[in-house]
Amino acid sequence: MKLFSLEGKTAVVTGASRGIGRAIALGLAEAGADVAVAARTESDLRTLVEEIEGHGRNALAVPTDVLDRGAIENLFARTLDELGGFDVLVNNAGGTRFIAPITTLRPEGWDKVIDLNLNAVFHATQLAAQRMVDRGGGSIIQISSVAGVQGAEGLSFYSAAKAGVRLMTQSVARELASSGVRLNSIAPGWIATDLNANMWSDEGVRKSMEDSIPMGRLGNAEEIVGPAIFLASDASSFVTGATLLVDGGQLA
Repeated sequence: MKLFSLEGKTAVVTGASRGIGRAIALGLAEAGADVAVAARTESDLRTLVEEIEGHGRNALAVPTDVLDRGAIENLFARTLDELGGFDVLVNNAGGTRFIAPITTLRPEGWDKVIDLNLNAVFHATQLAAQRMVDRGGGSIIQISSVAGVQGAEGLSFYSAAKAGVRLMTQSVARELASSGVRLNSIAPGWIATDLNANMWSDEGVRKSMEDSIPMGRLGNAEEIVGPAIFLASDASSFVTGATLLVDGGQLA
C-alpha cells in the first residue's frame, strides 16, 4: 500500500468547498497529504480545514476565484510558503448549471462556461507546471467529464470545454514527460452532487440518467477519490496523458 501513500506530499484542490472537490481533498488527506483547499466561499473552507486537520494533516484555506490568474498565483505561493511544498494539483473547479441547444445558446453563456471550465484550467495548469518543473516533478489532475469524451446534447459549450481540457492535458503531458511532471484527467459520468441536484432530484429525469448507465445508478463524489489518489501517488508513476473514465460503464 506504500505505492498509494501520499505521506510527505502537499496537494492543492480547487473547487474544494463541496461535492467532488471536497471529497478529493479529504481523501488526499486520509492518504497522507497536507492539503491547500481553494474555493470562493471561505466559511465552507474553514470547516473543511478542520476536518483535514482531524486526520492529522496540515491544511490551508485560500479563498480563490479561479477566473482570476492573480488569485491562482496567490494560492500557489501561499501553499509553498505555508505548507512547504507543491506536489499535486487537482483542477476541480468548474461545472455548469444550464442546458441550451446551440440555436438558442446565448454567446455570454458560451463564454462563461469556457472561461470557468477551460481557460481557468489553462491558467492553473501553466502556473503549476512552471513550479513543478523547477521542483523536479509533480502530478496535475484535471477533472474533465464524459461530456468531454462524447458529445452531450444541449451541452455543446460544456463538451467543448471539457474536451479541450482533456486534449490540452494530453498535449502538455507529452511536453513535460521528461521533467517528472505528470498530467492526467478523470472523466466522471453522472455523479450526484449539489451542482446537478435540480436534475437527479426529479424522479423522471433521474430514471433517464440511470437508464443510460450500465451499473444502473448514479455515482457519488466519494467514488472519484480512489482514482484521484491513484493519479496523485507513485502507484501511477508510469501514467501520464491518460483519461480515466469513472462512469459506471456509460461510455463502454
